[in-house]
Amino acid sequence: MSASEPPPSSLRLSDIWSIAGPSDYKLHFARWNGHSQPLEVWARDRGEWQGWQEYRPARDEFNRPKIFSLIQFYHEPDAWLFGGVFCVSERLSDRYVVMLSEEGGGFIGRLKLRSSYRERATRVNFENHYSSLEVLELLREPYTGRSFPGFENIDLAFEELETLVRTGRPDWKAALSSVKGIYLISDTNTGKRYVGSAYGSEGVWARWCSYASTGHGGNVELTALVRDPTLEYCRNNFRFALLEYRASPTPDETVLEREAFWKRILLTRGEYGLNRN
Repeated sequence: MSASEPPPSSLRLSDIWSIAGPSDYKLHFARWNGHSQPLEVWARDRGEWQGWQEYRPARDEFNRPKIFSLIQFYHEPDAWLFGGVFCVSERLSDRYVVMLSEEGGGFIGRLKLRSSYRERATRVNFENHYSSLEVLELLREPYTGRSFPGFENIDLAFEELETLVRTGRPDWKAALSSVKGIYLISDTNTGKRYVGSAYGSEGVWARWCSYASTGHGGNVELTALVRDPTLEYCRNNFRFALLEYRASPTPDETVLEREAFWKRILLTRGEYGLNRN
């Protein structure tokens, strides 16, 4: 048995979905392109996700009638989320014209598959992989972001935060709305960091919603970095973490004192960081 083949006892895609003509499909293994995670693209904007199927490189790689799209579920090794079947109606010199098919519609954003595929090419012949795709899980609802991991394990790229805010993921919203806290924003481009605090009645969730909307949340130093209204700089470079959290009844003065402590410890004032005060 090939190393890429699932064990005989596993449930395979072909067991739940019989595809008569797999040679009519190209398989799109959509993964990190150097700028965006396709999983976050799919969750935040279906039109943007369709654009991933419309992109045409120099070679005509989507040279079959249909595209079977899989999205790298980057939180888990070898996991892929079904992103739909697209029909290719035109092959223009600079792009493909595609339309989302009804085929497999009930599985879109819900069916998780396993494949250990790691080759460089992302657009391959479907028949070479159809029999080896293993069914991992069928989500109850289409993916809207990963489950809340607990306050101590929050580590978010900006575009993942965007996804959670845009979809209003209930577990994240409930947890972060219930606490005040001190958070850290790291700029992976410069290595500088910003320490901020969230207090008031709506807690961390409301503060982070502001960042997801504007990229800078009104902070002077961050505003200087976020000049592109598309927020591309934020998506490419910002990460969010929660340094500590406090129950809602905690006095705001206590939260501000803890914010000052973390600024001092992490040297985020002056040339080493992004805090002005």
